[in-house]
Amino acid sequence: MNATMDRWPSRILNVNGVRIHAVEADGSSGPGSGQMVLLVHGFPESWYSWRHQLTALSAAGYRAVAIDVRGYGRSSAPPRVEDYRMTQLVADNIGVVQALGEETAVIIGHDWGAPIAWSSAWMRPDVFTAVAGLSVPFAGRGPTRPTAGFRAMGGEEEFYIEYFQEPGRAERELEADVRNWLLGFYYSISGTAPTQFVGGGTVGSIPWGSQMRERFVYPDTGTWPEWMTEADLDFYAAEFERTGFTGGLNRYRNVDRDWEDQAHLAGRPIEVPALFIGGDRDGPTIWGRAAIERFEMTLPRLTRSIILEGCGHWTQQERATEVNAALVEFLGGLR
Repeated sequence: MNATMDRWPSRILNVNGVRIHAVEADGSSGPGSGQMVLLVHGFPESWYSWRHQLTALSAAGYRAVAIDVRGYGRSSAPPRVEDYRMTQLVADNIGVVQALGEETAVIIGHDWGAPIAWSSAWMRPDVFTAVAGLSVPFAGRGPTRPTAGFRAMGGEEEFYIEYFQEPGRAERELEADVRNWLLGFYYSISGTAPTQFVGGGTVGSIPWGSQMRERFVYPDTGTWPEWMTEADLDFYAAEFERTGFTGGLNRYRNVDRDWEDQAHLAGRPIEVPALFIGGDRDGPTIWGRAAIERFEMTLPRLTRSIILEGCGHWTQQERATEVNAALVEFLGGLR
């Protein structure tokens, strides 16, 4: 058993018609006065991606709660693709806050967890009174249907989000050798990967008829990046060997539904205090440069937009110390 898992209470919450697994680090005796901070992971991760933040936020006095998003880990994995649309995930987050006896929370997300966090604060600012997004900037609702936009991003190749659309297709690749696929994916889009992989590089798009893993790069045998240990990889691999990847991939398969569901929010900014943290070697941050430039309009109460030099996609794991400091500063400014 990973020692990190023994450090904090773990519970199953019955919310919104599903089970949500939550890990809580309660620092109510510190200066944060027990304010709830909800941590939402991305793909392909779990609550465990916030292990460093659970420690830091609880030490600062916050009630830090990291969840397994539906489809991951010990949370429910509904069978229908449409059960993973954004409206359902926002409802899950509201249910978690209520199930833990709170009325409001600050919400923080990374990768897909960032759009989930942004959407939660966008749709329910009465519950989510502040928001931070890592890696993926808030862009609002654009005029183009998302799948059409991703098709254009791929150019002569297939953008990875296109590759994920057909149920079962990506699963056949990812589940053939879970641990090896995760290692290649994690390393290839991290800040420690070779220069040609900056911004997702060739991992972000795939020649038609090929697989993502054909473009992965791996760390030298016997070496591990400083931000991820072999035990960390073992934890993630064990989770996905048990659950498979369909739940996580179904999030990508709802991008057009989300665009339709959020039509009424077009042009509306997020009105609560906000923070953005990205990496200058992270694909979504690089691709989202135009969105970052519009923050003055889309995030009028933005406190800081931080771009970490040399940081790849796994923001809160690769640069835990800097991310923790920025989050604690942001939270402290809300009081």
